[in-house]
Amino acid sequence: MKISRLFIYDDYKGTRDYLKTQSRYELARTLLYFGISASLFIAGIIATGDRMNLLTIAAVLGCLPACKSAIDTYMFMRYKGCSSENADIIATHMEGLNGLYDRIFTSYSTNFRISHITVKGNTLCGFTEDANFDENAFNEHITVILQKDGFKDISVKIFKDIQKYTARLDQLRELDANEKNTAGIINTLNNVSL
Repeated sequence: MKISRLFIYDDYKGTRDYLKTQSRYELARTLLYFGISASLFIAGIIATGDRMNLLTIAAVLGCLPACKSAIDTYMFMRYKGCSSENADIIATHMEGLNGLYDRIFTSYSTNFRISHITVKGNTLCGFTEDANFDENAFNEHITVILQKDGFKDISVKIFKDIQKYTARLDQLRELDANEKNTAGIINTLNNVSL
């Protein structure tokens, strides 16, 4: 893993092992933020001999971004990304296609974990390793979001079987589709997912 990859959030969103890499980054950031607050608090006590000083106020205020970062850490650590075996299988079928790994779509009622999602023209298909995935609820959720961004008549299909998904990827490569919507749909998917 490249060090620069750790610090540039959007450059690798949707790439393989994104959730694992991002959870490590969020954990390191959280520890750093809490460390800064703790060091300010300790420095204030050492400098004044009392905890009632301006550095204590700065340390307490520094806990706000640290707590937000802790919540982000929890969100990323609670989900697993695409398994290595399935990611290897998918990679062999992705030539010429646009896809995203490790997407978590959140709604008011549930979260949808999709290991890999591919977009070509007005066709969006994905693979999930979540046995309890509710495809109908996801289709309704993502269709509304895409329509709000101006993408209409999008075909959505999520597979739970890796063989069926890779067969669909092979079909998509052969599909003669209008690619003008592909980049916009991928951008929307990245914006509305974890």
